[in-house]
Amino acid sequence: MQNRNHNNWVKEWATQSILIPIILCVIIWPSVSHAYPIYAQQGYDNPREATGRIVCANCHLAKKPVDIEVPQSVLPNTVFEAIVKIPYDKQVKQVLSNGKKGGLNVGAVLILPKRFELAPPDRIPAEMKEKIGDLTLFQNYRPEDKNIIVIGPVPGKTYSEIVFPILSPDPAIDKEAHFLKYPIYVGGNRGRGQIYPDGSKSNNTVYGASTTGIITKILRKEKGGYEVTIKRTSDGRQIVDTIPPGPELIISEGESIEVDQSLTSNPNVGGFGQGDAEIVLQDPLRIQGLLLFFVSVILAQIFLVLKKKQFEKVQLAEMNF
Repeated sequence: MQNRNHNNWVKEWATQSILIPIILCVIIWPSVSHAYPIYAQQGYDNPREATGRIVCANCHLAKKPVDIEVPQSVLPNTVFEAIVKIPYDKQVKQVLSNGKKGGLNVGAVLILPKRFELAPPDRIPAEMKEKIGDLTLFQNYRPEDKNIIVIGPVPGKTYSEIVFPILSPDPAIDKEAHFLKYPIYVGGNRGRGQIYPDGSKSNNTVYGASTTGIITKILRKEKGGYEVTIKRTSDGRQIVDTIPPGPELIISEGESIEVDQSLTSNPNVGGFGQGDAEIVLQDPLRIQGLLLFFVSVILAQIFLVLKKKQFEKVQLAEMNF
């Protein structure tokens, strides 16, 4: 009997020794957020498809504006700002994954020309660092794709205007860089997506009826969400449509409904947008040559005026003589 009690005590002690660290890890350790841009990075080698569409639009279905500001031209081996603006009403709240309401996050992907890249911290001026904020939020889309930079999800109230510090290449050092005009592409989203990469819906979208029939029962679940029972018109079978926490019902019991007809309102307040800009990698010798040309034109005009004045004086002297 004593051995049995001793064995039971040992088993309980071993179980507690294992469970307690696991529980503490679950509570203390932050959960991994499988959100933008993780989905895109895992599913697509290039965030910009051949059609020009940026892949974030596959999950963020609503269309919203986004804007980008870059200098018209930059010199080689120079740090400059690319400002991405993701405007939205900061008073609105979005549906979170647990069905509650919270603030919107934002994210962006900046697709630069080859050889352009995120500026190293030691090259960024102090004034620019104040505008940028936390440099650790930026990352390359892939380790080898230094010209594609992503950020997010980050709080929209702080980062609705994102300043990317960009370093231009130097053709004198990098033979694959050239003095040309280049396109820059940007995509920016605010709020959660409506579809997950596996094709399933998030709770931040509209849910429709799976069949045509009459709604016979609406059950509100304890943890949120609904179960809507529809009596199918074709054979009288009871079909249950499950709605997660978040969307609000716009139907009632006894109501006739058609297949794909909306059962809920649309909770989405965010969306995705993309844009583009152009930038010129300017050769300093061209600028110097242009300045010399302007100086020569100005000097030529001055000498022409002086010559004209001299000619007028000579002509006037001859007339007096």
